[in-house]
Amino acid sequence: MIRYETRLGSVIISNEYFAKLIGNAVTSCYGVSSMVATGTQWWRSKLTRRDYIDTGIVVSGNINQINVDLHIMVVHGMNINAIAESIVHKVKYTVEEATGISVNKITVHVDGMKSE
Repeated sequence: MIRYETRLGSVIISNEYFAKLIGNAVTSCYGVSSMVATGTQWWRSKLTRRDYIDTGIVVSGNINQINVDLHIMVVHGMNINAIAESIVHKVKYTVEEATGISVNKITVHVDGMKSE
């Protein structure tokens, strides 16, 4: 959660907001099959048997800059480097455009491959 003060009051941006914003940006990139659940998110996806776009995303930082860790599954046969570059550019643009907060670092973890 990122919190900062303005002259009119407090602004709080939740981790859930960042997860949905970034998840939408990542899953719209060509070659990304799905997000990969980590930790307690894994149980939610297994119990409901659904893929969620807000899983596998960890955001840390403050109002000046944030760091993003992503866990994804890619489509078999795609260039992983090109997919990762596309994700980095898209996430950076989306977050900075929507919130005005700069993105310091994006780490893309490719946790698997699917044939589609």
